[in-house]
Amino acid sequence: MTPFTDPQVQATFNQYPAHCQHSLLAIRELIFSIAKEQPSIGGLNESLKWGQPSYATSKKAGSPFRLGLTDTQDIAIFFHCQTTLVETFRGLFSDRLTFTGNRGIILAPKDPLPIAELTFCIKAALTYHKQNTASS
Repeated sequence: MTPFTDPQVQATFNQYPAHCQHSLLAIRELIFSIAKEQPSIGGLNESLKWGQPSYATSKKAGSPFRLGLTDTQDIAIFFHCQTTLVETFRGLFSDRLTFTGNRGIILAPKDPLPIAELTFCIKAALTYHKQNTASS
């Protein structure tokens, strides 16, 4: 497991209900794994934003996103609503993922994580600005 560098982030993960912690920590590990494979992003910053773990690239190559829970205790990955990320994900994965508006992906804590789909989505968020600059 990737060590926590911010004790407040670690405390936040520790406060999540036990039935959600495993999946949230697995997603966190996936985020760090994908970031290591993307040297052009300049590293990954983990912090708290609005009380939720937030992930942003050091070189501003990507669009920040957060992990958390919905009001119904489902797992959520929240993306910046002014990006096209969720719209893109919905177009590709509407048969495999659940979405909330233009903000996020919703996952049931009891279901297996859709690793291939999450890998694509996380990589897209981490490289969002690099992709949009390259396509302009």
